[in-house]
Amino acid sequence: MKAELNIQSKKLELIQWLSTIEDLSVLNKIIDLKKQENKDWWNSISENEKLSIEKGLQDAEAGKLVSHSKAKKLYDKWL
Repeated sequence: MKAELNIQSKKLELIQWLSTIEDLSVLNKIIDLKKQENKDWWNSISENEKLSIEKGLQDAEAGKLVSHSKAKKLYDKWL
């Protein structure tokens, strides 16, 4: 609950600060940042990454899954 209050406090602080900005270049930088945050990550990954994700989804749909506990046992020495 404390983290939630901290987030809300930060948002209010930013809103107050934004309301005082008169410099158009600063506002444009903030707008650019917002646009970057709203980009779909799918468009920024490589074709190989997309193919790997799609293959994983196909495997999952086909029931080719390994349980978390089994995967953990397999990779435990590297974790």
